[in-house]
Amino acid sequence: MSNGMNDTKAFLKKIGLPESDAYNLPTSGLRFKDGGQYRLEVPGIQGPGAMKALFDGLDEYNVYIHRVTQTKGIMTLIDKEIVSMVEIAKEHEVQLILAIGPRATTDTSASVNTPEGCRMGYRLRGQEQILRAVEEVKRGCELGCKGFLVYDEGCLWLLNEMRKAGELPQDIHFKISAHMGVCNPCSARLMESIGANSINPVRDIQLQMLAALRQGIKVPIDIHTENPASSGGFIRHYEVPEMIRVASPIYLKTGGSVAKTHSWDTTADDAKKRAKQISLVKRMIETYYPDAVESPKGSYY
Repeated sequence: MSNGMNDTKAFLKKIGLPESDAYNLPTSGLRFKDGGQYRLEVPGIQGPGAMKALFDGLDEYNVYIHRVTQTKGIMTLIDKEIVSMVEIAKEHEVQLILAIGPRATTDTSASVNTPEGCRMGYRLRGQEQILRAVEEVKRGCELGCKGFLVYDEGCLWLLNEMRKAGELPQDIHFKISAHMGVCNPCSARLMESIGANSINPVRDIQLQMLAALRQGIKVPIDIHTENPASSGGFIRHYEVPEMIRVASPIYLKTGGSVAKTHSWDTTADDAKKRAKQISLVKRMIETYYPDAVESPKGSYY
């Protein structure tokens, strides 16, 4: 006779997944290779001008970050802009992540703009879009970028297969977007198994869910500490110390509340405001979790 939910919990435990959300909020023992628990990331930096302004702002606040993410897509940048961003990243010793351009919002289908179609997220419609996405990654690699923001699990699987086969560089990094809707350990485990090097869960994931997510995977988790108005607009700075404790190794994505939308065309002034948000998050960590270990500057793999 079936023991109901207990049987399912036992099976989850058997395959190394948590039996439920982790309401006891256990401390994560995992770390980045350099021993750090957390790193800082600024998303939504769409071009070299904003990127330069961001680092000017960070210097003013005497803080450093580990990763910059562009979200509008490689296809929106000319070669010169990509090369410039790669050079700025090298100068400031940060990881640069460029978003794959073709996605549902730029496709010829109107589905994504309907109440029902929005459930498809940014996933790719048809094999031609997959081919184009791969071309985006190849172009980025040729111009010196080694990190890519992925919006479609099928595309991730193919890119990972190409990486394993030597069709793409072995040292490139695939970061999963929050727009893929990962919000439980099973989904996260699947993404890890098909090549994700870091996973961004949904923006409103709660601490007990985040702690359970960490129990299911080993790759870094990328978590929004704040969000644009279009994604809820909430700011979670007071939760950051616990985010670090229960989910390390973790990238703290900060500065999003400066923007109105996900692919906001960040100005130089906006970029400096994002730098200020980084300093506010650092204050929270220093005040409420002073023992938290930050990865050193220049450490991003």
